[in-house]
Amino acid sequence: MAYRVKAYTLREESTESSTRYFISFKDGQGKSHELEVSEQFFMEFRQMERRNRNLLQWDERHREFNEVWDETLYRRALRVPKSLDERMIEEERNETLCKAVESLPEIQRRRFLLYYEYGFNFYQIAAMEHCTASAIQKSVAIAKEKVKAEMKKYLQP
Repeated sequence: MAYRVKAYTLREESTESSTRYFISFKDGQGKSHELEVSEQFFMEFRQMERRNRNLLQWDERHREFNEVWDETLYRRALRVPKSLDERMIEEERNETLCKAVESLPEIQRRRFLLYYEYGFNFYQIAAMEHCTASAIQKSVAIAKEKVKAEMKKYLQP
């Protein structure tokens, strides 16, 4: 998380023979502390500061400075929310579909669900059921026709 106010300060102290690195901060009671740290630790803090600064700048560039209303959000939505009528029709259609699938004989229902719900192909299902792919294809086609007949009123435009 990027913060605008830093809770610490970084300091580098160079001498002729070496460079020392310090981090200064205040504890919870307001008492100041200064720690000498390794160069690697100091550089990691520098990189963290840089990433935080870049994040803050990115936020500033991409923040929307105009007022956003429900109407503008609705227009921008990738998927426009469905109306209550559409949701009720969809729910009723889903219930009818579930009942139609449940009314299928067990073997047809299993093959139908494996093909349409779980995405197996006819050869994979045939291997599971120890039969031919054409038998699976025929069984799924018959099940599909039965489900279509049950769903006929919802499939018409």
